[in-house]
Formats: sequence, structure tokens, C-alpha cells
Amino acid sequence: MWSKRLGAVASAALALSLLSACGGEDKAVTSEQGFKVPDLKAATAVGAGEGQVNVVNWAGYVEDGSTDKNVDWVTEFEKSTGCQVNSKVAGTSDEMVTLMKTGEYDLVSASGDASLRLIASGDVAPVNTDLIPNYADVFEGLKNKPWNSIKGVSYGVPHGRGANLLMWRTDKVTPAPDSWGAVFDANSPYKGNITAYDSPIYIADAALYLMAAKPELGIKNPYALDQRQFDAAVGLLKQQNGLIGEYWSDYTKELQAFKSGDSVLGTTWQVIANLAKAEGTKIDVTLPKEGATGWSDTWMISAKAKNPNCAYKWMDWIISPKANAAVAEWFGEAPSNTKACAETADKNHCDTFHAADEDYFSKVHYWTTPIAQCLDGRTDVKCVDYSQWTRAWTEIKG
Repeated sequence: MWSKRLGAVASAALALSLLSACGGEDKAVTSEQGFKVPDLKAATAVGAGEGQVNVVNWAGYVEDGSTDKNVDWVTEFEKSTGCQVNSKVAGTSDEMVTLMKTGEYDLVSASGDASLRLIASGDVAPVNTDLIPNYADVFEGLKNKPWNSIKGVSYGVPHGRGANLLMWRTDKVTPAPDSWGAVFDANSPYKGNITAYDSPIYIADAALYLMAAKPELGIKNPYALDQRQFDAAVGLLKQQNGLIGEYWSDYTKELQAFKSGDSVLGTTWQVIANLAKAEGTKIDVTLPKEGATGWSDTWMISAKAKNPNCAYKWMDWIISPKANAAVAEWFGEAPSNTKACAETADKNHCDTFHAADEDYFSKVHYWTTPIAQCLDGRTDVKCVDYSQWTRAWTEIKG
């Protein structure tokens, strides 16, 4: 159910400055980040459903009872709207982008490393949030963000969010760490038992640490790194490589490694920590003092949607309190709807995942696609794009 993160930020050569055929330069706007965006229009009304909606989604986001008979928020939607949900599970963000380019799908649950690509290429359209009643109850901290809007124009509805946390074995690691420095310390006593997330986007975690540890580098955004800043982050990760016992992308393997003691310190997600504790492993987690990276997913509608009415109905449904609570619990994340917390089976769920704690999430730097136009607003230098992050990650791991 949590397999969406097992490669959600796979490698890609990004071309965000390119426009799709459906929008020429004479009909384009320039985003805050400096790339051109086709001037597409949002829907003005929602009519009767077309009978179906074709969805590209992460595993665990569209459950109809076939995985677990007690986990189903699709059947009621289908009965109430007449819209049959046809789900296509994607394993990576790259796969989602490729599928949406075919024009065969109406909706996608895009992560921040895919959403800007989809917007810039013209594959997704702006969303008229006035046509989505439940949007009014979405946490303000998720609306009109750099990964799901352009100049105040929304390109989707927020689904949920989570942070990448620091986890340690309380019976083996002392004192309790409060900084990412614990996983980057060249003289760490836990050499060989440290773990890190296996993805090029993890370079941002090193950059985030350097924002505090080496302020002279001038890093303001861990996804906006000029060559000097990027080289510093890569250098730190190459040094860390000598400390790593295992890189992880499969949550079950990280669980087992912490249970056996092969890993005693490293990056994790809240849901993994919950499972580890439930199995009796002596662990604790924290959001380190430097903050953390994290994710926020967005439901986006295809610019070529064949079933736009059903698509709008689904976007409203999936962020409705009951459905949003169900998917947040099943997947293991904070819901996007403020009213979902009253609907969770576990009444502590929203507290555990800090759903309403905007101060907590203000410290989370959500995954965003690194592009040549610096996302921190700088125009006097070029930043390192994600294709170079991918190549560097291969070198880091050796």
C-alpha cells in the first residue's frame, strides 16, 4: 500500500521549458520559476457524468475492496455518480508523466517531482476549484503551492502530505539525535549501520542539512542548487556513502533492517516508524532541527480529458472528509481535508501525522522537480537540473 514511494522520484531528463503542441509561445504565460506554460483554460461547469473516469494513481490511492474487502472508497463513488473508475497504478513519477502524455487518462495523482513537468508540457489543465465544493476545507498550507499552481492558478487538488523523518534504535543510539548531522558525521560510531533513501531526490536531504551547517554556501531551497552548491551536496553524500550499510526504497526491507539491528539510524516515514513500534522494535523518530524533505501529492486533470465531468466528481470525492480519511489511514499520511480528522477510525491519526500542525509542515520542504531555472528566484546563475541529479546519484553510490 505504500509502494508509491519506492521510486516515485525516478530519473528523468527534464525539459520544462518546452511547450506541448496544444499551446504555442503566442499563447503561453511565464511561471514564477521562469518557464513557459501553455495558456489553457479551466472548466466552467460540471455536467452529468460520462459513465467512467480513467485514472493514473499511486498504489493505495484508489481502493475498491479488491485489495482488502474492508478498504473501499471507490464503490460508493461509482454508485452515487455513475462513474466507473478505471485505475492504472504507476510505479514511478516518470511512468505517470509518460501515461498522461498518451491522452488516454483523465486524472493523475502527481507528486511534486512530476507536477511541474505535466503543467509545463500542457498535459494537465488548470482546475476550477469553485466546481469542487470540498476544496474549501483543504488545509491552507496545501493550496496554491509552487508544485500545484502557477501565479495563483490552481492545477489540481491536494491529496495528502508527509515528511521524511530521522529514525533511530533507542537501545543502540545515544544520545537521541536531533539533527541530520547524525547521518552525515564522518566519525560516526554507527558506521555501517546507517541507512538512507535510495533516490536521486535524496540529494536534497544533503542540501537541506548544508543550509544550516554551511550557511556560506547560500542554499535557500534544497531543490535549487547552482553548481557550487550541488557539488557540496554531492561531496557530502559521497562521504556519507562510506557510512551506509544499506540504501532503502522498499519499506519492508527498512523495517527488517531496523528490527535486526543492521540499521540503527537513518531516514524513514512516519508510517514505517508506526509499523516498527507495533512489531516491538525499540525506535523513535524526530523532525530534525534543520527541518526535512517531504511530499505533497495533487490530483490533476488531463488537458485532453475525455471524461472531464467524472474527473471533477472524483476530485471532489477523494478530498471529501470520509474518503480522504480512509485513504490517509490506509496509505499512511496526513489527509488534505481539515474535516477528515473527525472521520478516521484511529482518532489519533491526525495527531500522529501532524495533519493540522502548520508549524510542523512549515519545516518540510516538499519534493519539487529541480530545473535549470533556479526555483529560489535567482536569475544570475543556472541551477542543476534533475537529469544531472540522476547521474550524480549513480556516482555517489559507486
